[in-house]
Amino acid sequence: MKFTFTDDKTGGDLLLFKEEDNFDRLYFSRDRSNKYFTIAWNHGPNQVVTIDGDDYAFPANSLLTLLFDQSFSFECADRITAWQFNREFYCIIDHDREVSCVGFLFSSIDHMFIQLDAVSRQRMQLLRDMFMEEFNTVDYIQGEVLLALLKRVIVYITHLARAEFVPVKKLPEERLHIIRRFNMLVEANYRSQHSVSFYAGELCKSPNTLSNLFAIYNHKSPSQVIQERLLVEAKRLLLFTQKSVKQITYELGFTDAAYFSNFFKKHTQTSPLDFRNTAVTIAAGK
Repeated sequence: MKFTFTDDKTGGDLLLFKEEDNFDRLYFSRDRSNKYFTIAWNHGPNQVVTIDGDDYAFPANSLLTLLFDQSFSFECADRITAWQFNREFYCIIDHDREVSCVGFLFSSIDHMFIQLDAVSRQRMQLLRDMFMEEFNTVDYIQGEVLLALLKRVIVYITHLARAEFVPVKKLPEERLHIIRRFNMLVEANYRSQHSVSFYAGELCKSPNTLSNLFAIYNHKSPSQVIQERLLVEAKRLLLFTQKSVKQITYELGFTDAAYFSNFFKKHTQTSPLDFRNTAVTIAAGK
């Protein structure tokens, strides 16, 4: 079952998928022009979700958020409820004060699987039912009501994620805000800026201060976040495009193809070309 709403004035789209067999996303080909953020809820048993070519365990009764430029598919799409929206419908960056999720909930490198208990499952079911009712109620305030419901979903999921993943006593709101801003800056600048000092300067903090904050939040350092974002994009370009290693080198802000290849091999134990060729061989064997 698929529900859609389009605002003809803004081009804003909101979609709801409920147990659709073929629900997936191919960003570099079929879906390149539809830049949809995705909230996926696995209300069935444990299954596998493939994100940008990598497989992850998607636990039963859990939520997952995905950026517009990520490709994904589900082992059992018919057990998934998903919301999709573009920035013309609701821009989470412009309205960060409302939902406080950017740089935390939606990420290219950290895939949070947010577990739902009995109470939160009931709440999500209620919200889904409200969405379905509003999709079927066509009137002059339909878009406003759907937008208000989407905000409620995002705020609620952000609340659940913080309760599960953020050490509240050690990481109060102002410190989490710095980490979120760092992640936002990396997402916007990773192709041209690879050093922690650049991002520290943009945040008016020292590199050591950033490292200490990230040590409280999780095991990754700021430099690891930057490197992992570069690696994720490199893998995407190798898997889903025909761009040469030299083209990818320059696109990701490296000035020397040999240096990029060494960087890639250091972190993946394989060269860019071997990574691409292995992926092609595996896909051909399926």
